[in-house]
Amino acid sequence: MIIEKAALVINQKGMAGTAISDIMAATKLAKGGIYGNFESKEEICQEVFKYLTQRLTSAIDNALRDKPTAKAKLKALLEFYRDVLPAHNGGGCPLLNFGVEADDTNPIIRGRVGEAIQAAESRITNLVTAGIQAGEFDPSVNARHFAVKMFTMIEGAILVTRVLGNPQQMKIVTDILAAEIDAFSL
Repeated sequence: MIIEKAALVINQKGMAGTAISDIMAATKLAKGGIYGNFESKEEICQEVFKYLTQRLTSAIDNALRDKPTAKAKLKALLEFYRDVLPAHNGGGCPLLNFGVEADDTNPIIRGRVGEAIQAAESRITNLVTAGIQAGEFDPSVNARHFAVKMFTMIEGAILVTRVLGNPQQMKIVTDILAAEIDAFSL
């Protein structure tokens, strides 16, 4: 319960910007109730990041689950980031939020964000590779390069969309990536 309630606050305000009093207000627990379960705010932040990334991964898994082809799964992933994530993820993408804050200040969180980025890119790489093996995609496509491009374009679009409060950039980016998927489809 503490992690669930703290997740939205920390994802929105950041690790440094969230005080224990914010977590106390969100959970309606006294300081002893918080520190009786966690040794530090650092530990809470680590658990919140883990919780948020597990939720994100689960939501993506659900969005892709019933898609019969690699191409359909890639397109569903684009749709997820364009349509589903903004509506269901208060505070934005935890990889982006925690990564920007932790890159110079928190090596543990930075490492976990790095692992999550690698997992996200691996998911895309595996989908493209599966599509090549199934004869859906041109075998000359570099699956790893496409995965890096797709992931970084989406994360950049998340940032711009949130800063401007306008989904237009996300729509443009997902349309560009969908067109590229269509172009290397056989």
